[in-house]
Amino acid sequence: MGDGPLGAAATARLLDRHGIRPRKALGQHFLIDPNTTRRIVDAAAVAPGDSVVEVGAGVGTLTRALAAAGARVVAYEVDERLRPLLAETLRGLDVEVRFADAARGGLDLEGGPWTMVANLPYNVGTPLLLDALAGSPSITRFVVMLQREAVERLAAAPGGKAYGLPSVVAALHGTVGVAFRVPATVFLPRPEVESAVAVIERVQAHPLAPQAAALAAAGFRQRRKMLRRSLAGSIPDPAGALAAAGIDPTRRAEDLAATDYLHLAEVIHEG
Repeated sequence: MGDGPLGAAATARLLDRHGIRPRKALGQHFLIDPNTTRRIVDAAAVAPGDSVVEVGAGVGTLTRALAAAGARVVAYEVDERLRPLLAETLRGLDVEVRFADAARGGLDLEGGPWTMVANLPYNVGTPLLLDALAGSPSITRFVVMLQREAVERLAAAPGGKAYGLPSVVAALHGTVGVAFRVPATVFLPRPEVESAVAVIERVQAHPLAPQAAALAAAGFRQRRKMLRRSLAGSIPDPAGALAAAGIDPTRRAEDLAATDYLHLAEVIHEG
């Protein structure tokens, strides 16, 4: 069937022929717009010989486009029902499909560098991305599609309502940009929300990045409370540690940048 992106009609026929209906529990919204597929591949700047990992292969639309760009693709897919369908759509392409739950088992990637290019499942997309940022250093670039609100949280600056733990973790491990928004009409079935594509370039993480992320997590669990209270139980003498770090103990979790959490982690580590 060639190696170009699959459109709406071809996707519908494939799913019908294989007797597959998308499952809401798996967050399945299959990409059916060739133009959007091409824009994602362009944003990823994939070149021949590049190593790409995709999570959520679906019917293989994005997978085919990545392979057509010359990439060596490792695609994860949790839905075993798609095995014969993917064998058909990816036949003859340089793609290894792993039927495994990347959200639970992690990503087993050798060599590198890798680029993650994926239409991430709505139900597990953000935690999976944050885990890969923190735990898969061989992935140096991420071009991922998520719900628009999730992408806005990743890119948010301190002080706003969208700013939260995902913002801090993303900033600890990379620089985040929003490539473009994606309307609901390019998916089958059509979701009730818009999506967006985020591009994250990995940076060298500070050795205390895990501790900084843990501090942020403690703070955001009670984001309405002052830090001297929200961090109580997580660190001894939170007011003293905050003061030593030059942070007003009456500030809240959403007021601190990733660098502030890192500095606080340093003070606690040295103390």
